[in-house]
Amino acid sequence: MQTSNTSHDIPAPQSALRHTMRRHPLLFFFAMSYVFSWAVSVPYVLSSWGVLSGTYTTLFILKPFAGPTLAAIVMTSILEGREGLSQLRQRLRWRGGSLVWSLVILVAVPVMILVGLLVQPGILSSFQGLDARAMVIYPVYFIVVLFGVALPEEIGWRGFALPRMQRRYGPLWGTVVLGVLWAFWHALYFLTPDHGGGPGVRLATTITNFALFLPLVICLAIVFTWVFNHTHGSIFMANLLHAAIDTPQLVWIPFFVAVDETKLDLANLLVFGAAALLIVVLTHGRLGYQGPESRPQTTEPKTRPNSP
Repeated sequence: MQTSNTSHDIPAPQSALRHTMRRHPLLFFFAMSYVFSWAVSVPYVLSSWGVLSGTYTTLFILKPFAGPTLAAIVMTSILEGREGLSQLRQRLRWRGGSLVWSLVILVAVPVMILVGLLVQPGILSSFQGLDARAMVIYPVYFIVVLFGVALPEEIGWRGFALPRMQRRYGPLWGTVVLGVLWAFWHALYFLTPDHGGGPGVRLATTITNFALFLPLVICLAIVFTWVFNHTHGSIFMANLLHAAIDTPQLVWIPFFVAVDETKLDLANLLVFGAAALLIVVLTHGRLGYQGPESRPQTTEPKTRPNSP
């Protein structure tokens, strides 16, 4: 008598998980980004409050690599295999046609931030003067931020998430949702001295800093999407823009005694908020997106991530 074997009818747990991840790629991408990043960040935060001994700085530096980068690689591999990973790598490269965009970003962004600082009372009078170090410090810090901070974030936020969010929710709403998730991913920073928080800092100050940071990041996300869409989905250009925004924070604060975390975020919010509003109005909310009109979907269309 022949017995029936029903084992083939029961999907393996690994296959079932991969199937679920393919159906909900954005959910799993953001979940992994948060879990992986926060897992390596918590020891650093606890050490800054004296709960743990040691600094755990190395772990904290790994936060963007362990989060958005790793999540993007895992999800791209599951969705599109080696071809998708190859496409992701290609979008990391600088393209000859990006020269104008590169020059505009490298010049215009620092000028915008400086304007946002100088319009605030008391900042110009607190200027301590530049010295020869500034000529060396800025490019060195820029390279460090470019590859150590901006790149690992942008592989995930713009490399993996943005193309899919634009297709699913439309360019404007997809960008706003991405901006909110991007901002809250940084939330642990605000419990450390790195973002004006930590022991001895009033809770009201921490809340104020994050209350400025949240709309700032949403506005930045709109600018990023506009640049991303006009540079054919270039992760490199998003990376360059990210570094151009973050580097002044590290370089300029020592030269302006009156500049702190709150005033720097306010400066960025003023200039990039105006830029984001202008972009939304002039593009009618399309942000340079050339894809089809998007509606919410229950599953993710299987298209290449470099097709904005």
